[in-house]
Amino acid sequence: MAFFRILNYYIYFCTFLATSCMESNKKRGYLIQWFVGIGDLLVVNALFFVVFYLLGDYYTQAIASSLREVILLLNFCYFFSVYFVPIQLHKSVVFLEKIVQRALLMVTFLVILFATCLIFLNIGDQLATFLLLYYLSLVVVFSLWRIIVRITLKVYRKKGYNFKRVIIVGAGKNGMELYRVMKDELAYGFNVMGFFDDNLALKDVLPNYLGMTYEVEQFVLDHDVDEIYCTLPGTQDQKMLRLLNFSEKHMIRFYIVPEFYRIVKKSMIMQIMDSVPLLTVRREPLQAAYNRALKRTFDIVFSLAVLLTIYPVMYVIVGILIKISSPGPVLFKQKRTGIYGGEFNCYKFRTMRVNQQADVLQAQKDDVRKTKVGDFLRRTNLDEFPQFMNVLAGDMSVVGPRPHMLKHTEQYSAIIDKYMVRHLVKPGVTGWAQVTGYRGETKTLEQMEGRVKRDVWYIENWSFFLDLKIIVVTVWNMFRGERNAY
Repeated sequence: MAFFRILNYYIYFCTFLATSCMESNKKRGYLIQWFVGIGDLLVVNALFFVVFYLLGDYYTQAIASSLREVILLLNFCYFFSVYFVPIQLHKSVVFLEKIVQRALLMVTFLVILFATCLIFLNIGDQLATFLLLYYLSLVVVFSLWRIIVRITLKVYRKKGYNFKRVIIVGAGKNGMELYRVMKDELAYGFNVMGFFDDNLALKDVLPNYLGMTYEVEQFVLDHDVDEIYCTLPGTQDQKMLRLLNFSEKHMIRFYIVPEFYRIVKKSMIMQIMDSVPLLTVRREPLQAAYNRALKRTFDIVFSLAVLLTIYPVMYVIVGILIKISSPGPVLFKQKRTGIYGGEFNCYKFRTMRVNQQADVLQAQKDDVRKTKVGDFLRRTNLDEFPQFMNVLAGDMSVVGPRPHMLKHTEQYSAIIDKYMVRHLVKPGVTGWAQVTGYRGETKTLEQMEGRVKRDVWYIENWSFFLDLKIIVVTVWNMFRGERNAY
């Protein structure tokens, strides 16, 4: 009963705290982090007691006699862990896979630290089962808790709470695009008050013209502005410097949208050579040896698991059906473009009658070359399973940009910018473009450009959890069926 009383008090406290957070300005925005932290502690402690009471005395007797000390130690370990893996749910842009990734990192750090402390205190005997069960359950519950908090925060922001008051200085193309993003994505939590620009001709066409650039300072002080976004061109550096100094003096965050954004519309990575700043146009997580090793290890384990379990049975059954449906080999082999533009033999279950156009003509809807068995294999993605042999051989990865025919590589690399960038990583059995609506035939140039754009996004935003997400969505689509699968 005491536990439920505490839980009841906590719910009341969280309700009050959430209300305060959602209606607070920048000076109280930190309360969201406190709210999340208190919720973290409730999850960590409540789950500890759940696992403690579910397991028998044999697994928990080592800590039963020192339960209070162990609980204090667990909470200390949480505070130590959150210092190294800070709470970031309050930020404007946080992707769900990053939330899960950080939750896993947080829980892993916490449990390892907790177990190490128990061992040094000589109370870690016979706790392996307890700690393993606690760790697995905490990963799931902690991740769900963090995701729920983030979704709830996005909903509140869409209702107009917990916003930042911002102004945009400069109403050129960059300024207007920034305004569109901030207004369209209400979940980011921005209240765009308006524009400042010295071009009076824009006064009647801007969504909300606030004045000339020399009027910015007084407006900011009068209206308690949280952030200033400057999109002025580089030729007006004196105005930018004045606004920057003003912002720092009054503890207002100042952001510059670089002029070259009109040319390079993507995130940039800054490096320092001595005292000279350098900007590179692309972040590539798979350039790190650790990430490449992690991805390759997963590819080997996953492909071996498929090839040693599902694939042999599938090969026999599907092979018989293919042979019955039309004469020819069970597997179809085709030259595809691989990493760094190299060529490799890509394997698939044969889904068409043997024909002379296989290497030059994409499969189309109601393609007369397809067999009935082949049509089923394509709609369910089962025709791709032999590619796990390519994965094991190192020519492909489980997840990555889909490999294209040599003819398509030659054709599209000449007319689509950044097309060859997709070959900086190994091609995949499935990919980000495929699970976001760009699977199958590309009838128009715009469709191929959309696919390339998503492939490049994948390369720049790769994470192990993103790969897992793509695999889960792919499996789900296999059972649900896809409109473009033919």
